[in-house]
Amino acid sequence: MAVPICVIGSSNTDMVVKADRLPLPGETVLGWSFLMNPGGKGANQAVAAARLQSQVTFVTKVGNDIFGRQAIQQFQHENINTDFITTDKELPSGVALIGVDADGENTIIVAPGSNSKLDIRIVEQALDRIEGEAIVLMQLEIPIHIVEAAIEKSFHKGLRIMLNPAPAHALDHRILKYLEVITPNTFEAEMLTGVHVTDPASAREAAIILHELGVPTVVITLGATGAYLHTARVSRLIPAPAVTAIDTTASGDCFNGALAVALSEGQDIEVAIAFACKAASISVTRMGAQSSMPYRKEVNEIPIIPVGE
Repeated sequence: MAVPICVIGSSNTDMVVKADRLPLPGETVLGWSFLMNPGGKGANQAVAAARLQSQVTFVTKVGNDIFGRQAIQQFQHENINTDFITTDKELPSGVALIGVDADGENTIIVAPGSNSKLDIRIVEQALDRIEGEAIVLMQLEIPIHIVEAAIEKSFHKGLRIMLNPAPAHALDHRILKYLEVITPNTFEAEMLTGVHVTDPASAREAAIILHELGVPTVVITLGATGAYLHTARVSRLIPAPAVTAIDTTASGDCFNGALAVALSEGQDIEVAIAFACKAASISVTRMGAQSSMPYRKEVNEIPIIPVGE
């Protein structure tokens, strides 16, 4: 039987412009489409997990504005528990400005707004409500002291902790030993280890460092290549399905939400990563963040890439 997932993180509204290429510093590029969609790493991961049929509670803080109200309505529509979503009376909801080029690559600037005022007391109340070996999934678009406090409380409560260390931020190595899984991308892995990650070989080098710092399961995402897994028993690349990407926004969030779901269902880590790669491969073929998250039936229809040696 699957255990529930508690996502603690950010909620933003994404404003996306697509253009042939991304601008250089000081340059203006004429775009050719505009989208405004719900986003935020925490919200994206919560929606991804909910669409993949997990029982999800989301903990975040929105502004007292139309973006915040629309976000809560959307979470409820996705069957996400919103009991621990609070509203800030002063700060606006978070906003992300996203540029996407013709190859689907993106750059993102985030104004966190109400996300910066997430209250640790609300986080603790949510964690106190959780029973059993639930999975707690976090990112770094909320204040780092909230992340650290939530990790410590989750660990002492016996919960399973999964950290997506995004956006890249230095972490106190002390908290790494509390984690069950860490999922940096190449840039975030370099920030945490000093290793310039460009391929599976350098990913393995960085993963070993994180493992030696106390994280039992290290998963470094490598975009279209897949994800590199390192544990005490296995160290290998898990390939991703080949697709034509049109927008990579939130593909990492999709991966993390899907990985949490698979682990909550008791799947072996290699099978769980393959499942997450399939989900993320669907998301990059669609525009937007939460709007790109696939449903369980869609992921199940993609053939499994063998994960054996």
